[in-house]
Amino acid sequence: MSSSLVDSQSILLTCPLRMASFLEQEIHSLGFSVEKSMDTGIFVKGGIRESMAICLHSRIASRVLLLLKEFYVKTPLDLYRSISSLPWEDILPDDGYFTVISSVDTPAITNTQFAQQKCKDAIVDRIRNKMGIRPNSGSEQDKAVVFLYWHGPKCAIYIDMSGSPLHKRGYRLNPWRAPMRENLAAVTIFASNWLPESMPFVNPMCGSGTLAIEAALMATETSPALYRKNFGFMHVYGYDKQLWHQLVSDANTAKKSIEKGRIIASDIHPGAIRIAQENAENAGVLEYIDFSVGDFASIHLPEGPGTVIMNPAYGDRMGEDLELDAEYKRIGDFFKQSCSGYNGYVFTGNVKAAKSIGLRTKRKIELFNADIDCRLLEFELYSGTKKFVKEED
Repeated sequence: MSSSLVDSQSILLTCPLRMASFLEQEIHSLGFSVEKSMDTGIFVKGGIRESMAICLHSRIASRVLLLLKEFYVKTPLDLYRSISSLPWEDILPDDGYFTVISSVDTPAITNTQFAQQKCKDAIVDRIRNKMGIRPNSGSEQDKAVVFLYWHGPKCAIYIDMSGSPLHKRGYRLNPWRAPMRENLAAVTIFASNWLPESMPFVNPMCGSGTLAIEAALMATETSPALYRKNFGFMHVYGYDKQLWHQLVSDANTAKKSIEKGRIIASDIHPGAIRIAQENAENAGVLEYIDFSVGDFASIHLPEGPGTVIMNPAYGDRMGEDLELDAEYKRIGDFFKQSCSGYNGYVFTGNVKAAKSIGLRTKRKIELFNADIDCRLLEFELYSGTKKFVKEED
């Protein structure tokens, strides 16, 4: 059966707020031209084949949404009619399963679940009328995923090629405590001055190991979704299983080895290191990361230049201020005493506590960790006789 998903059309690559510029740079490096940029995503041109390649290789995108139709509606009935006009019998298998997710902000309805239900009804009715049988539907995102955008009078309907969000690489089966999302970790590394082909990468306070694992994936040129087994595009018409196997085979061939000891991760909690090692093994990069248990102040850094990135606690309980200030001051002391010749980075959602680091920042990069307003602070940690400069209040 033919599918309109093979044809070239607009693909929306979504990402968290403040990451779009990094996503645009990455997509250019993958050989795509950006048609349009927004605060939370970019548009490129392509069909299901291009979507498959992006799902495999993008470290930053959250979702890969293939546009089916844009239209204007005033009422739920308008929505139903517009969606049911699409050839869903050529898109979704009649014996399959799909779910609808949405972004809805319109005075036409007061319940966003109602919009999703109207969308589901339109799809099911269309397929049943054309094929005499209907697919199942529900809330799980492990099969085909339809994305409905309805803001004001403007609607757009997409097929989500990723299924579950792409930051879910599949390697982090145990997250430890308040882990950083994988695509945020990738952006944090992209924003640093780390050169994956040559520089040491050091990640004290590593927690579940996400930063070190993402660094190892970059250094070994391992595609981030190489070991992920399920995507939305696998459950729609137009999916070319042979092409997907070829893309995966090519990605496996492109991997390279790096010397052990160039990527270093430590944590004071043995349980965190055990989990980080399990996650690194799942990601196929355990052999390239030197894990150790211990306080960050005792870690030994290879000779610079290099990059050291820390993601300390932000603090969310009463009475933690003095404890956090002391911890951040220790980070500043560690940078001054042990990291000469490196670029130091602290990713934090507590700018007030970060002042206790006591060093002048070279750059302050604004990012979000979920809904927490964060900063990636860069410190140039000079070697030799050049003096460290204290941060001004």
